[in-house]
Amino acid sequence: MLSVMALILALSGSPIQSAAMPADVDVELVLAVDMSGSMDMEEARVQRSGYLQALRHPEFINAVKGGFLGRIAIGYFEWAGLVNEASVVNWQVIDDAEDAEAFAAKVEARPIGTRRGTSISNAIIFGANLIDSNTFSGARRVIDISGDGPNNTGPPVAPARNDAIARGIVINGLAILIRPSVSTGPLDQYYAECVIGGPGSFVLPVHEAEDFAVAIRQKLILEVSGVAPRPTLSLVAGEPVADCMIGEKLRPGFLDRVYPELDR
Repeated sequence: MLSVMALILALSGSPIQSAAMPADVDVELVLAVDMSGSMDMEEARVQRSGYLQALRHPEFINAVKGGFLGRIAIGYFEWAGLVNEASVVNWQVIDDAEDAEAFAAKVEARPIGTRRGTSISNAIIFGANLIDSNTFSGARRVIDISGDGPNNTGPPVAPARNDAIARGIVINGLAILIRPSVSTGPLDQYYAECVIGGPGSFVLPVHEAEDFAVAIRQKLILEVSGVAPRPTLSLVAGEPVADCMIGEKLRPGFLDRVYPELDR
């Protein structure tokens, strides 16, 4: 008799069953924020402030509420040569201003500090694993990654990007061009060709520190709403594509190692 009752409860959609099911959200969004050594402390503070302002802005809240389900799952971490696991703010559902404020407060409480190296690939791998291991079921799964330079340590970025896309994850980028490097070429082009990917993916450039907050808010709203902006990059026919290994090639000692991906 007990086994029959258990079967009836399972088939009837009881609270016991629903508690074990993944929580449905419009998007699973993880914010991967660059805190590499090329970011000075003032830039790091401005960037952190930009994320806090964006998360607390009414336009962001309205975008969340305007979704099909009206709620998202969001997580946060900071990275440099490796991911700073102490910076991780675990997944939280946001469906109103109070939830957004609670999440922003957790981010704000994290100490600000930069570290050596720039490994976009490690950030993508970590973000993809965060998404795959969470308890949510989103119509879309997105890694939102900021950065002010090309990948120069860790695995090559293109294979990491391609693996995440194959897992159904979209990668969007914020290319920080406040102090652009001539040696590595246009960073927004590098992000467009080597970092972002998936349906509707996009990269937004930031040229001035005062534009951080607006750019981050715009990016979050686009990601939550699922609307991609018009392409900002248009390549001239015959223009060379970005070198996805440019950061590694400029690193001291690069030629002393063997890189199969370069067919050496």
